[in-house]
Amino acid sequence: MKKINALIFGSTGYIGSQLVEMLYKHKYVNIKYLCGKSSIGKKYKFSNSSLKKKILTISRFNKKFLNNVDVVFTALPNGDAQKISKILLDKNILIDLSADFRLLKSFDYNKWYKINHKAKKNIKKSIYAIPEFAKSKVKKYKIIACPGCYPTSILLPLVPLLKDNLINEKNIIIDSKSGYSGAGRNVHIKYKNKNLYESLSVYGIANHRHNPEIQQELKYRTGKNIQFDFTPHLSPMFRGILTNIYIDLKKNTTVFKVISCLKKYYKNDKFIKIMKLNNLLSTNDVINTNYCNISVSKLKSKKKIIINCAIDNLIKGGAGQAVQNLNTFYNFPIQEGFV
Repeated sequence: MKKINALIFGSTGYIGSQLVEMLYKHKYVNIKYLCGKSSIGKKYKFSNSSLKKKILTISRFNKKFLNNVDVVFTALPNGDAQKISKILLDKNILIDLSADFRLLKSFDYNKWYKINHKAKKNIKKSIYAIPEFAKSKVKKYKIIACPGCYPTSILLPLVPLLKDNLINEKNIIIDSKSGYSGAGRNVHIKYKNKNLYESLSVYGIANHRHNPEIQQELKYRTGKNIQFDFTPHLSPMFRGILTNIYIDLKKNTTVFKVISCLKKYYKNDKFIKIMKLNNLLSTNDVINTNYCNISVSKLKSKKKIIINCAIDNLIKGGAGQAVQNLNTFYNFPIQEGFV
């Protein structure tokens, strides 16, 4: 199988770095260019000990680079991928790890991200792509928008149950805890008074940027107006997300029907693991993997359950989605880049 050439913008951030190391080991990808701003001319530093001697240099972007690559990855601040999307050649596809093409309505970017969308016409050329939902549909689009880490841990367990009408569409309570890497390299500056290593902090109540993304996709995937409350937390760990979702069961629904639904829905998806009833999850089970572990547990009330979902925010919630979508787009083995 022929190798494709890739250009990566934003290779020094947490997710960008994860992406570089995964693609460097990918049998069918050649990293042609790493492009940046503050690190131009510097050698990329691999964290993987087996790659320490490998040399990649970060370059200043030149439009001519696009002639030599098939795929462009962007792990940049919000707004930058929108500008890049306007200069792509017909031969290029864009896989974006920021929020630049996650929302379908351009005015939502101004409301939630405080930016005017710079490539409104390209929104129609993009697909919001959780790999397990989008699957081969990504092949029809020039721009592939990888979802946020929190939404990934929320949508994967909820969508199948809502589609099968097993749970109440109202009063869904979502409680998520993320490693501080989810806030980016500047997390230590942004939260300098939070004592990141020894405290748990709540933030973004009611106005977290992932709210419209979750609402949009629940509506799109189920056709229903789902009512939920989402509260994110910053946890004293570097990576990982543990999401707890409190749900009311519909009449005649049992916890066993819920587990059966999830197993059936994801039976052909390599990276989704549905655990046994009342399995207590840990982020440690998924760290440094592309797996999503989902567990269903009983609560005191027979009408309620809790769903736990654990992912690595930098892989399954970030770079791993990009690689999964890449593999699907080019018909590469789905596990390539992960082993």
